[in-house]
Amino acid sequence: MPTIMLVEDNEGTRRLLSLLFEMEGYCVIGTDRYDEIVPLFLQSLPDAVLMDVQVQGKETIGLVREMRSSGSARAACVPLIMTSAMDCRRQCLEAGADRFILKPYLPDELVQEVNRLVRQQSQGPVSI
Repeated sequence: MPTIMLVEDNEGTRRLLSLLFEMEGYCVIGTDRYDEIVPLFLQSLPDAVLMDVQVQGKETIGLVREMRSSGSARAACVPLIMTSAMDCRRQCLEAGADRFILKPYLPDELVQEVNRLVRQQSQGPVSI
């Protein structure tokens, strides 16, 4: 069972996303606290991360760099999707996120994108 880490401080959104991903067969872990993001990520090393750009009024883009440079090869490869109502795609991708999805998004499309990234990651690098 794949694990997804949800980082979202809006309770309604977090509950909806948790339910959607659980229905897709994911084990869902998450936090709504800025100071728990990196420790939870490093402890759990999930199969994917879905993270809001703003958590508790603090920008999480800098945490992407920290998560990617933690020294763990596995941590560097976890698909990381950032979301926001403001278009900060460039900053998120430059920080190391794999995808940026602008809010509001269709939940089905979000789940499909996460599924695609998790499948792609589980297949590993392509040999030529």
